Amino acid sequence: MSSIAARLYESATPVQVAFLGLGVMGFPMAGHLAKAGHQVTVYNRTFSKAEAWAAEFGGKAARTPREAAQGAQVVFSCVGNDDDLRSVVLGDDGALAGMKSGAIFVDHTTASAEVARELYAIAKEKGIGFVDGPVSGGQAGAVNGKLTIMCGGESAQFDAVKDLCMNYAQAVTLLGEPGAGQLCKMVNQICIAGLVQALSEGIAFGQAAGLDMKKVLEVISKGAAQSWQMENRGATMVEGKFEFGFAVDWMRKDLGLVLDEARRNGARTPVTALVDQFYGDVQKAGGNRWDTSSLITRLTD
Repeated sequence: MSSIAARLYESATPVQVAFLGLGVMGFPMAGHLAKAGHQVTVYNRTFSKAEAWAAEFGGKAARTPREAAQGAQVVFSCVGNDDDLRSVVLGDDGALAGMKSGAIFVDHTTASAEVARELYAIAKEKGIGFVDGPVSGGQAGAVNGKLTIMCGGESAQFDAVKDLCMNYAQAVTLLGEPGAGQLCKMVNQICIAGLVQALSEGIAFGQAAGLDMKKVLEVISKGAAQSWQMENRGATMVEGKFEFGFAVDWMRKDLGLVLDEARRNGARTPVTALVDQFYGDVQKAGGNRWDTSSLITRLTD
């Protein structure tokens, strides 16, 4: 175990950390770290967002990932995609250029398993740890500190950062070697895609049959059909409300990662591929930023 990893694992004292990416997820996640007493420096592509975060939580704002990472024992990121991740990690202004040997990089971006393995290898050559840790739970989970984090990487480095991650999570689990966290997130998105499509069809069917769907959902949510999607999105789907939650654009990005990986590993994902096309229909109808539960609009509009 590296010296920094050992200190993190053995001590509950405040840790010097950096957080790169202050979107709807990263902003509150970094806030939880600051509220827990850790020394947090943040970076965001739009600097004014970093300044706003620092004004609210009392940390520091940096103009480059490298500047944010200098002196940090752990650097976190939560950005958009593989290219965004590489842009904050690599290069003269990237985080790795500012990190010291023994520090650990934890990536919460939903990205490809390939880029996780790539960055792990590059970081390892520099004596820096890398843990891929995509999250599930949406914006509400980030705000309430109730995210689920799926990790890939070395066990010693995972152990070193787990308690830090628990500042904004309800569960942090190591699934295997580098890239395993991203693969687990793909399984998560496959399951969600199928559930939302089935829930959409069920609600649309019930409405066509003249049923009181709020009562129907209340009844069947007590039985085998129960799911997080039904409990948290069923009523708003019935009401036709979609201006919140996880956006269709983001879901299509995630499903694209799934389908790319499936082509590589030979897995068959026919329903996922179909639902991805359905989300494309929602985008064409102008629903790019609607919640993923807007899938029902294909059946009811």
